[in-house]
Amino acid sequence: MFDLIQKSFTEAEKTLQAFITNNHNLETIDKIADLIAEAFERDNKVIIFGNGGSMCDAMHFAEELAGHFRQNRKALPAIALSDPSFITCVANDFGFEEIFARGVEAYAQAGDIVVGISTSGNSLNVIKGVQKALSLDCFTVALLGGNGGKIAGTCDFELIVPSFATDRVQEIHTMIIHILLENIENRLFAYI
Repeated sequence: MFDLIQKSFTEAEKTLQAFITNNHNLETIDKIADLIAEAFERDNKVIIFGNGGSMCDAMHFAEELAGHFRQNRKALPAIALSDPSFITCVANDFGFEEIFARGVEAYAQAGDIVVGISTSGNSLNVIKGVQKALSLDCFTVALLGGNGGKIAGTCDFELIVPSFATDRVQEIHTMIIHILLENIENRLFAYI
């Protein structure tokens, strides 16, 4: 049993090292933090979505922005497209592949930041959500895994965790979200 536990930690460590030793990833995180902070300064908002565990990540990201991360400060306008009644309504009327596109159409305005999260990069509803955001002149960010899937190359900013293991990708996505939150708060409220 201890061998399996050690193997899991080693695999997680290797995935993290592969991600952070690529300077492009660190530069992209810095640019995304700037982009989001500047959007808030312009009174724009952030809209975030994903499926399953990625929806949980979207909700976590949005609640830390609207609530607070490391300090008490004003609420920042962020929403996760995660309302079950909205999702089931749209899925029933238009199909599950349209749930995020319809949410983006309902809430996004030009200059908003739209963040799609997909461990495979191949979720059709995330792809369509990103496409709708682009058509509305929103800035697009994707948190992806593996080789980025079909979403790779379509967004303004993309962070691709180099693993096809969903759990390892989600672990790094959570770290990315926390680091973005820390940097966004620091840019807007300078507490470090």
